[in-house]
Amino acid sequence: MSGRTSTATFRSRKPSVHAAREHVKAVLVEWKLGPLIDDALLITSELATNALVHAPGIGDRFTLTLRRRAGVLAIEVADSYQWAMPELRKTGDPLEAGGRGLVLVDALSANWGVRPRDPGKTVWAHLPVAPNTAAP
Repeated sequence: MSGRTSTATFRSRKPSVHAAREHVKAVLVEWKLGPLIDDALLITSELATNALVHAPGIGDRFTLTLRRRAGVLAIEVADSYQWAMPELRKTGDPLEAGGRGLVLVDALSANWGVRPRDPGKTVWAHLPVAPNTAAP
């Protein structure tokens, strides 16, 4: 099955990361994409946390969009911060508390990237949907 989309908006508050994860889990269960839940939840956590910590934009919300298209689940987090685009840090202090979010996204996803929008940006990651995954 292709062509499903789910969008939810969350306040830029720490509890929203948990709420975003719960939303992703519910949608993936409904779409019968259970095998993707663990990776999707971790990616969602990292992208939503980055939106909170690194994107003090003009709004106080971020938008999470899930798209199922042609064998791919796209996870997208959009915020209103437009002055700095996230970059993958290949090196870093392993004792540092942060800085590994996009490394995890890079490791778990088939690909990921950033696209500007007005205002702000959308950070996205793709997870492949196995061909034998049951269609909703």
